[in-house]
Amino acid sequence: MNPYQQGQSPYPRQQYLHNIGFSNSAPQSFGNPMPMSGFPTMGYPAPQSGYPNTQPGYPQSGGYPQSTSGFPSSQPYPQPSQGYPQPNTAQGYPSAGYPQTAQSGYPQPAQSGYPAQSAYAQPGSYPQPSQPHHQSSQYQGYPPHGHTPVQSQQLYSVSSGHVPDTPKSKPTVVPVNPFDPREDAAVLRKAMKGFGTDEKAIIQVLTRRSNEQRLRIAFEFKTLYGKDLISDLKSETSGKFEDLIVALMTPLPQFYAKELHDATSGIGTDEDVLIEVMCTMSNHEIQVIKQAYTAMYGNFLEDDLRGDTSGNFKRLMTSLCMGNRSEEFHVDQEKAREDARSLLQAGELRLGTDESVFNAVLCSRSFPQLAAIFQEYHFLTGHDIDDAIKAEFSGDLEKALRAIVKVVRNKPLFFGERLHKSMKGLGTNDRQLIRIMVTRCEVDLGDISDMFQNKYGETLASWIEGDCSGHYKKCLLGLLGLY
Repeated sequence: MNPYQQGQSPYPRQQYLHNIGFSNSAPQSFGNPMPMSGFPTMGYPAPQSGYPNTQPGYPQSGGYPQSTSGFPSSQPYPQPSQGYPQPNTAQGYPSAGYPQTAQSGYPQPAQSGYPAQSAYAQPGSYPQPSQPHHQSSQYQGYPPHGHTPVQSQQLYSVSSGHVPDTPKSKPTVVPVNPFDPREDAAVLRKAMKGFGTDEKAIIQVLTRRSNEQRLRIAFEFKTLYGKDLISDLKSETSGKFEDLIVALMTPLPQFYAKELHDATSGIGTDEDVLIEVMCTMSNHEIQVIKQAYTAMYGNFLEDDLRGDTSGNFKRLMTSLCMGNRSEEFHVDQEKAREDARSLLQAGELRLGTDESVFNAVLCSRSFPQLAAIFQEYHFLTGHDIDDAIKAEFSGDLEKALRAIVKVVRNKPLFFGERLHKSMKGLGTNDRQLIRIMVTRCEVDLGDISDMFQNKYGETLASWIEGDCSGHYKKCLLGLLGLY
């Protein structure tokens, strides 16, 4: 189906969730609030029935929503039965995501002097994801063996047992507070104006702001100076330093979408990128990436993955692309034993391997449940599930299944091993290095650095210093909080 056939019989229209990030615990990334080179601007949804007709791509005439709370409404779209939405004055939130106007009909400006659009969080506050898409800790990395997030007590029903606390992840880049995007825009303008470039000022501003704050700086930069910040940065930088700066200025869903597109386009396929992204994302993150991918390239991510892969690896990528993994935090021990026996019978106890059983279990069970399954498998066989996968599978399918096992047990260690692989030996896989540093710095890069040192006996910073050079090296160290 062509994406532009949506809404035509027999193709149902798929909702595109614009200007949303991944989750409340993940770095906030709000689509693309300003025109950026190579990326489309995320527009507004089509007007719903029962509301005044407006031109698509423009906000409703009611002005901007009031910024009394800094949080969007928990329900993204109201029911159109009453015509115009009624403001929920009791709660102090804008009604259902639509603009709230004052009695005089003029929009109310935010206290900070900037439009209080839902696409931009107020300094010091971060939007909560809408109810259908909440992910409490999937993006933070999964604890090894037995730890289950305490937030499950609020989101899911836990039938029995105490839910232990989850160790908090250690990001190396956190949102700065207080935050003045116009002041930062002025600093960047001064750093690039005239003869020469002050790379130190650029690095210190961009590596000490969150992804969402960088987008606001770019928005204010264009407002103040009438120039695109990314274009100016690209003209003042070069090489790998330029690639890193552009990655920092790209909203995370669009960044992941571009990485997947580049991995599947052209001659050959970079399966390592597909495995790294598809095997580590939560359901909500996969859905947002799919939407960004379709908006940017006009194709469905699933179609491009299926067209560029083959065999059982294609089936695995298709299953992961559905973003339909169970996210129950409760562990059913009896079900874990049953699944462990099924994996044993599909692999070691038969001639050949029934790949579909491994595909079904590893792509649909929740991560805490998978940890219990792997433990039961060890009890049944006396050896690890990872050893069984190495013996039963080969090629890209083996890499993908083993990646899921590693992510279930210790996600920071998984990324630490990939960072080590990107820098060991002759040459550096700069694209992989940039991708992991940029996407994990607001999540768990501190944990990744600790795991790197525990496993290899040297610090991640020392490897970066020995493998990279110039402003590229300084910017990477800045993301570690060391510059």
